[in-house]
This record gives sequence, structure tokens and C-alpha cells, in this order.
Amino acid sequence: MKIALASDHAGFDLKEKVRLYLQGKGIDVEDFGPAAPDPVDYPDFAEMVATRVAARDADYGILVCGTGLGMMLAANKVPGIRAVPCNDTLSAHFARSHNNGNVLTMGGRLLDEAAMHRVVDTWLSTPFEGGRHERRVEKISAIDQRHHWEKKE
Repeated sequence: MKIALASDHAGFDLKEKVRLYLQGKGIDVEDFGPAAPDPVDYPDFAEMVATRVAARDADYGILVCGTGLGMMLAANKVPGIRAVPCNDTLSAHFARSHNNGNVLTMGGRLLDEAAMHRVVDTWLSTPFEGGRHERRVEKISAIDQRHHWEKKE
């Protein structure tokens, strides 16, 4: 399994803990930064991770900002991405089992290390159920395709 990982400055400390946690589990992690907790713009990092996941160069993405919300908004602009903010295990479970989420976003201001472990473990261990949920995820993809167009000059 390969995970694309990034944060902004507000999520930097938790991102570093996520990286070490995943590597300790033997998971291949591609860390897109930042390399220090200096102020950065989260959309830049969300796009890097989301692009890797959409291109299937990574199985999942994990993004950390202050709340997980800004990263979610930015990542979901990349076609094919289903980024979901999960700051608890119930959200992580349903994001994977019902919504087939492919990018996990978390809040560095909301989760301590133990809670992050629980959320990440739930996310990675929960399979997509398919069935009636497959049809719904396909409809999300269809909306994405219908409303994706190039900016006209």
C-alpha cells in the first residue's frame, strides 16, 4: 500500500506523527511536505496529494490542516477524488464503507496522537461495501464528470 501525505503549517506536527505511524506499520509513504511548520497555503499541498491519488500513483491520500476542512475542499476539486474529513472513527468507518473515500483529511487542531491512530487504523482497515453504495458513488463520479470543464479564456 502507498499513501500520499501532506499538510499545511497547522497540521504539520500531526502529519509528522502520521508519517512515522504509517512507516512503523510498513506502509510506503510519499510525503509531499511541508518540511517545516512555516506558513504555507493548504490548496497547493492538497492538489499534490489529490493528483497522485487520482492518477493511481498512490492508493490513498492523507491530508492534515487545522480542521481537515480546507484540505477537503481543495482536494475535492481534483476529478475522481472523494476527500472526507474524519476526526473520529465513526466518520472514518462510513467514509470508507459507504462513500469509498480515497483521501482522508484530519484536523491537527482537533486530534491528539492516540485519536489519530484510531482514525487512521479505522480508515485503512474498513473496506468499501459496494452494493447499493456503489451506485451512489458512481452518481458522485457522474456529477463530477458533468461539471468538469476547462476554463474558457
